[in-house]
Amino acid sequence: MSTKKSSAQAGFQWDDPFLLDEQLTDEERMVRDSARTYCQEKLMPRVRDSFRHEKFDREVMNEMGAMGFLGPTIEGYGCAGVNHVCYGLIAREVERVDSGYRSASGVQSSLVMYPIHAYGSEAQRQKYLPKLASGEWVGCFGLTEPNNGSDPGGMQTRARKVDGGFVLNGVKTLVPRAAEAELFIVAASLDGQPALFIVEAGAAGLTTEAEPAMGLRAASMARLQLGNVSVPATALLGAGAAEVYDECIALSRLAWCALAVGTSQAVLDYLIPYVNERVAFGEPISHRQAVAFAVSNVGIELEGMRLLTYRAASRAEQGQDYVRQVALARRLCADKGMAIGSDGVQLLGGHGFTKEYPVERWYRDLRAVGLMEGVLLV
Repeated sequence: MSTKKSSAQAGFQWDDPFLLDEQLTDEERMVRDSARTYCQEKLMPRVRDSFRHEKFDREVMNEMGAMGFLGPTIEGYGCAGVNHVCYGLIAREVERVDSGYRSASGVQSSLVMYPIHAYGSEAQRQKYLPKLASGEWVGCFGLTEPNNGSDPGGMQTRARKVDGGFVLNGVKTLVPRAAEAELFIVAASLDGQPALFIVEAGAAGLTTEAEPAMGLRAASMARLQLGNVSVPATALLGAGAAEVYDECIALSRLAWCALAVGTSQAVLDYLIPYVNERVAFGEPISHRQAVAFAVSNVGIELEGMRLLTYRAASRAEQGQDYVRQVALARRLCADKGMAIGSDGVQLLGGHGFTKEYPVERWYRDLRAVGLMEGVLLV
C-alpha cells in the first residue's frame, strides 16, 4: 500500500451544489462565504480533537452565535432573520466539516429555539431566545428513549399535572450536549398524548450521564434522567397540542436529511481528488472501472438524496403538508447515506480504516441518520 498522501487531506473541494452561484442573492452569497470561511479557518482545526475526546467545544457555540448562525431564520430576539436558503447554506458548510457540530448547532436552532419561538409565550421568547441565539446558553432536545426510540405511543417519560404545574419522570438517551446545556426541551406523555416541556438545567431531580456514541462524537452525547422534576404550568408548549410535537419531529427528521446530504457531499468532495491522485500499479486508481463506477454511484445517490430533501424543505417553507416528503427523504438518506459512508472507507483502502483520514468519521456520523429521533418505521 502506497504511503503517499493525497492533497485531499489538506481540505475539501468547496464547490457549492446547493444553488447555481448566479441564483444566489448578494445576501445569500455573503452568508455562504462567511460560513465557509469560518468553517475552514476556525472549525476544521478543532474537529479531530473534539472527535477523539468526545468533547463539545463550548466556544464554537459562542462564535456561531456571534456570526448569526443560531436560529438564523427567526426575526428579532438577537437572531439574524435570514431566509431558509441562507440557513441551508450555513448548514451545508458546517456539515461538510463535522456532523457532530452540525447536530449540536442544528438542535439549538431547530428543536430548541423554533418551538419556543412558535409556541412559547412572549415572556419565554424574551427570556430564552437572546441567550440561545448568542450562544451564551446551550439548549438541547430530549426525545429518544432507551426502550422505544421516539415512538409517541410507547413513550415512557410521563408528565403528571399537579397544582401550579407538572411533574416529569423518565429517561432520555442520546441527547446532544446535555451535560453542558442550560435549557432542555423534553418530550413527555401527558394524558396519553405527546407534549413538549421547557426544563431549565439545575432543576431538582434532573441529572445527566455521559453516553459515548459510535458517531457524532463532537456532540458529546449524554443520557438525561428526570426524577420528579417539577416545572411550572407555563413550561408546557402549545397547550400540549399533538401537532406541536408532530411538527417538531418532522422538522427534526428533515434536519437529519440535510445533515446526511452535507456529510455525503463531504465524502464525495474528498473521494474525487483522492482517487485521481492515489497511484497503484502504475496509474491513478480512478482509471480502474470499478473505482470510477463506485464514485459515480456516490454522486448519483447523493443527487437523489439532495432533491428529496429540498422538495420536503420547499413544501415546509411554503406551508404545505410535507410529512410524506420527509418520510421519503429520510428513508433514502438513511439507506444511501450509510452506503456512501461505507463506500468512502472502502475506496480509500487501508487509509479509510485509519483515523488519519476523515472518511471513517463521516461513516460513523452517517450511520446516525437512521437512528437518531428513533429508528425508521416508514
